[in-house]
Amino acid sequence: MKKTLWMLALAAGGLFAPAAQAAELFPLASVRLKAGPFLDAQTTDLHYLLAFDPDKLLAPFRREAGLPQPQSSYGNWESTGLDGHMGGHYLSALALMVASTGDAQARERLDYMLVELKKCQDANGNGYLGGIPDGNAAWQAIAKGELQADTFSVNGKWVPWYNLHKVFAGLRDAYQYAGHLEAKTMLIALSDWAVNLSASLTDAQMQAMLRAEHGGMNEVLADVYAMTGEQRYMDLAVRFSHQALLQPLAAQQDKLTGLHANTQIPKVIGFERIGALTGRRDWQQAATFFWQTVHDKRTVAIGGNSVKEHFHDEHDFSAMVEEVEGPETCNTYNMLKLTEQLFRRDEQVRYADYYERALYNHILSSQRPGTGGFVYFTPMRPNHYRVYSQVDKGMWCCVGSGIESQAKYGEFIYAHEGDALYVNLFMASTLDWKEQGVKIIQSTQFPDKDTTRITVQGNKTFSMKIRYPQWVAKGKLRLKLNGKSLRVNGVPGDYVTIKRAWKAGDTVDVALPMTTRLEQMPDQSNYYAVLHGPIVLAARTQPFANEALNYFADDSRMGHIAQGQVCPLESSPLFVSDEKDFMRRIRPVKGQPLTFTAPGLIQGKDAAKIKLIPFFRLHDSRYMLYWPVSTPARMAQLQESTRQAEAQRLALDAQTIDQVAPGQQQPESDHGFQAEGGENGVNKGRHWRHATGWFSYELSDPQAEAKRLRLTLSTLDAGRVFDVLINGIKVETVAVAADAPQELHTLDIAVPAALVAAAKGKLHVKFVAGKDSVAGGLYGLRLLR
Repeated sequence: MKKTLWMLALAAGGLFAPAAQAAELFPLASVRLKAGPFLDAQTTDLHYLLAFDPDKLLAPFRREAGLPQPQSSYGNWESTGLDGHMGGHYLSALALMVASTGDAQARERLDYMLVELKKCQDANGNGYLGGIPDGNAAWQAIAKGELQADTFSVNGKWVPWYNLHKVFAGLRDAYQYAGHLEAKTMLIALSDWAVNLSASLTDAQMQAMLRAEHGGMNEVLADVYAMTGEQRYMDLAVRFSHQALLQPLAAQQDKLTGLHANTQIPKVIGFERIGALTGRRDWQQAATFFWQTVHDKRTVAIGGNSVKEHFHDEHDFSAMVEEVEGPETCNTYNMLKLTEQLFRRDEQVRYADYYERALYNHILSSQRPGTGGFVYFTPMRPNHYRVYSQVDKGMWCCVGSGIESQAKYGEFIYAHEGDALYVNLFMASTLDWKEQGVKIIQSTQFPDKDTTRITVQGNKTFSMKIRYPQWVAKGKLRLKLNGKSLRVNGVPGDYVTIKRAWKAGDTVDVALPMTTRLEQMPDQSNYYAVLHGPIVLAARTQPFANEALNYFADDSRMGHIAQGQVCPLESSPLFVSDEKDFMRRIRPVKGQPLTFTAPGLIQGKDAAKIKLIPFFRLHDSRYMLYWPVSTPARMAQLQESTRQAEAQRLALDAQTIDQVAPGQQQPESDHGFQAEGGENGVNKGRHWRHATGWFSYELSDPQAEAKRLRLTLSTLDAGRVFDVLINGIKVETVAVAADAPQELHTLDIAVPAALVAAAKGKLHVKFVAGKDSVAGGLYGLRLLR
């Protein structure tokens, strides 16, 4: 039974011998960064990595293996169900850092982690290695086919396969990047455990289990197949491929709206990897379609996507402006991994253009300079801000992916295909091209200066392919070979090729003139970002006098969200001009690279002081990244209409003590979601949750202010009856109405004062289905003052 999907794939056609990949990236150890923002970020990351206590990261693995724990586990996500995920990320980050820098301390730390993890794997006795609480019992139940899967849980465990994928990936990376042979042995043993565990599961059971977020299990198992040639690992990789996502993508259908974004991207990385290894072109076409859809229709100026971790309607980016939970850094980390894979198959400039955009404006901007620390959500909402992790507190997914991202900046600068060298990124670096016996030195202060010099060391005939970015105007890119101008045979979106017998000391000077431009929000709404070349510009703002915001997140469950006061949209600065083309009013500041003013163009509080600077240099501040635009005559009208549209929303937010977005992974997880017979889905872009038995959340009321629960219900569920219990006491029996004035409507339930007084700040809210009925669907839940 375990080979059914694989055999179906063979029978369905479209499977060919694996094609040679068009281009390959250089080993990370062959590239070294030189002075510049990326080397600074890499160095900051190294210090952050070494500040971790490895014994704390090892504690969940030792606990589950029954071994002594010299240190207790870190808190936050590392001790609330996702125990051990950071240990997997840590292996990957250390391996990447070893490859990128050769740092001896990183190598020593990696060796220690692997030695200690091997002891845990040996103690488990079956190849398993993980930190999931009471994991042994959970996995035994799964092996027996006892499965109850939701979007973020399997048998009540928080995304166990997602968690375990980090360990798989960490072992793979320790082998592939750092050459650690023991890591390969451990990875194969863990993969054999997974093969044995899933052997008795039907394909239907596997697909049901894949409803829960499972990271890139299909990709890493395909990698194990590539390492070993053993078919059983590819068979399992195919079985770990979620057909509910793959089939619409293969049919070129965009059904992404409402889906949890970062659950899907790793699956697609796996589709592409499996397709590349097996020649399954339809799987690769599905990956290309996904990338195009996300890039073209759901990506904002910084290269990120999603609101509150979910893909929104491509035609409506209003939530991107209204919410403070903007693009998630993990999404971009994974989109860059997918972009690398697609480039290998089809070396198009559009992939390198996106990679550059996302690298500078999201990934680089997500690390706090100097101290380190990583950003989870980057709000696009005007006048909001970001918070950063602390090494002993924040254990979020975006910290795990962050410590990896900042350690592999050299990965995409160069690529090669035969004797052709691709120069993808204009980044100060050196390349040791061992196969050709040459070294490449790139000297640049880009993006502060719009030039780069490439020096060849060694004598060899090869083609140098230099990216002509889309942001350089047609006919404006300039090349000089050893000081003499060359004719540029190419246009934006091409690689410009120089083929010659290179001699040691040859230089190529590249001029990349950057212009300043506006980029509209993808839904064509009245919000615009300002870019100079590929660099997104933003402005520091201070809407409240003497405001003291804490930019460091605490270790609370929702500490990754910047929860300071939300500024009314109508009070934000805006661009005001009668001129259709007002870009000439955005002027560079002499002596300050990539710094601009806009006298008279920007209106609003402190407008005269506002400067536009690269977003990656803007930290510890509220900011403007997307700006509304108006004429002088319409400015008052625009501000008033914005105020009216937001007034009700802000008033409700002011009343709200705590809230849950039912059916959405992180908000539910943050609120201790539990269920029996629980299901969730999306209706017209709105998430819902219901259960044939019951479901519950933990709501916080630290000041004992609660007066009402507000439920959002749908007339589509008319006739359903369920009880609402708070801390075990029934407070209401709800019968969903059919005659509400709108399909989605609210119902307020009084919270007894005596119950609030006795609750000690925590309200356990439970929804229990009536006889032969269903609890929910619940589209929203708020606790109101």
